[in-house]
Amino acid sequence: MARSLEELQARYNSSAKGRMPGGPGGRAARGAGKEVLSKNSGRTVARILSYLKGYRALIVLVAFCMLISSLFSLVGSYMMAPVIDKLSKAVNPDIATNLNAISQKIDAFLTGITGGGSVMQYLLAAMIMMGTVYGLSALMNYVMSRIGITITESVLKKMRDDLFDKLQKLPLKYFDGHPTGEIMSRFTNDIDNIDAMLNNSLISIISGIVTLVGTLIFMITTSWLLTLVVVVFVPIFLFGGLAIARRSRKYYSANQAALGAVNGYIEETVSGQKVVKVFNHEETCAEEFGQLNGDMREKQFRAQFWGGVMGPLMGNTSQISYAVTIGIGGILILAGKLSPGGLTVFANYSRQFSMPINQISQQMATIFSAIAGAERVFDVMDAEPESPDKPDAADMSAMKGYVIMNDVSFGYVPEKTVLKHINVYAKPGQKIAFVGSTGAGKTTITNLLNRFYDIEEGSITIDGVEVKEMKRDELRSKIAMVLQDTHLFTGTVRENIRYGRLDATDEEVEQAARTASAHSFIMRLSEGYDTVIEGDGTNLSQGQRQLLNIARAAISKAPILVLDEATSSVDTRTERHIEHGMDRLMKDRTTFVIAHRLSTVRNANAIMVLEQGEIIERGTHEELLAMKGRYYELYTGVRELD
Repeated sequence: MARSLEELQARYNSSAKGRMPGGPGGRAARGAGKEVLSKNSGRTVARILSYLKGYRALIVLVAFCMLISSLFSLVGSYMMAPVIDKLSKAVNPDIATNLNAISQKIDAFLTGITGGGSVMQYLLAAMIMMGTVYGLSALMNYVMSRIGITITESVLKKMRDDLFDKLQKLPLKYFDGHPTGEIMSRFTNDIDNIDAMLNNSLISIISGIVTLVGTLIFMITTSWLLTLVVVVFVPIFLFGGLAIARRSRKYYSANQAALGAVNGYIEETVSGQKVVKVFNHEETCAEEFGQLNGDMREKQFRAQFWGGVMGPLMGNTSQISYAVTIGIGGILILAGKLSPGGLTVFANYSRQFSMPINQISQQMATIFSAIAGAERVFDVMDAEPESPDKPDAADMSAMKGYVIMNDVSFGYVPEKTVLKHINVYAKPGQKIAFVGSTGAGKTTITNLLNRFYDIEEGSITIDGVEVKEMKRDELRSKIAMVLQDTHLFTGTVRENIRYGRLDATDEEVEQAARTASAHSFIMRLSEGYDTVIEGDGTNLSQGQRQLLNIARAAISKAPILVLDEATSSVDTRTERHIEHGMDRLMKDRTTFVIAHRLSTVRNANAIMVLEQGEIIERGTHEELLAMKGRYYELYTGVRELD
């Protein structure tokens, strides 16, 4: 049965309100937020622009090129006035030209270089001069674009670096509560939207402002009366644009959230495609995706509709302004207050005056998408990182591995305690096993040992030092983990083993593989240790992948070893093969084993039986069997694990 849209939104949209942090056993439950309003657009834009601080010199150069380009473009347009008036005078000597001061200077210059020749010579000189001016304007535009792209791509690189660096500093609980695909969409869709704004919209807006100011100055010098006519329409542009902007902004934020939910669902479904097919859930997945996709279509429609309304509104308003300007300008010509060339130039300027407004309005869709995307990116950057290490953190470089958990209680959320009054003691060379029902708290114990989460009550000490008094990096470097879910990176077998200790030599890599009983199968691969692993090791069996994980743990030389269901997903024969590798790995190390297969923990020095977060039994295999309690029931099959 397919889940409802509200349930899907809650699961796959981490921007939704009311989300709760989750434990390692599954996704967190998050309340659905149908529309996420922009929190503070001005602050978000300011934060985007803060990334430009290191490029002040280049920005000044861009501004200079922009100013020169706009100036040349305006001057080129102004040159039309004396040319048209010259041609009008040649056709009708009685027509009033009424050139202003600037036009008179341009006319005198053209007359001077042509030596007072024919109208055709005058026209040819004007065309050459206008071509030169517009050519210089185009050259400045080219330089401006090249520098602008350089700045933009550098800013985006810095932003992606900052985002990725922040992800490395976030605690494990953040990833427990956010779908992978939804996090990945911050790097792709959201930053792509910022890219579009910086590459197109930002330059268009700045260029538009420069053009507006310059055009207004030239319009006033041509006809202050017609300038008033054009300026009257500016409030219509502003009020209409702001009204639409306020309405469309929320839809763009909601659209980005819906897109994140779709990406999260796609990532989870594609990565779990084998499970989908095994349980014949193709139709259910298609139905659920259809709900999310339909929701995104609806929000995209609203965002695009209101973003698209801006352009036609501004365009039609500018057309009305243009028509009124031409009408009044014609009256001024008949009254002898304006020349035909002056009206032509002013009409061109009125177009140029409204063009930046139209361009800016058409860029609003891109701007709103970028702001919504930037808020999602900055949400990650502002997420609470792991608490910093204490300045006087203990030096644990010589850690031996004496571990004591004293009266430890913990819960992923305040209202639900997962572990209750846990007491464990382990020393080097000992193997401590945890068994119990699913959800009893076994994996949580190892999470606390690594400080993926900090405890609320009690203490955890290693060699007499509390883990919260240690540097996290140093602590985790002393704990090697072999998990049930193997994860290999794209690269060679050698590189994947060396991931446990990057400075390890090739000889140490091979020795670690021998310790893990992985050397023989590696040598049977096409390129041996240089065989490239792709797709998380899909060309290897589950057992082979697990042996590489064990080799990775072996090369770390960590004094503490955690085996979390390391053999639960392999067959019995492969399990025995892996156990030989693990036995060599556990020698002289403090080892914690979590297992459902009780046969793998029979030789443990102590076995802890957990139920509902409490240790209800402890002892050796023989002692627990003699007690005929919960462990006896599990081992003899009288009562299976839940």
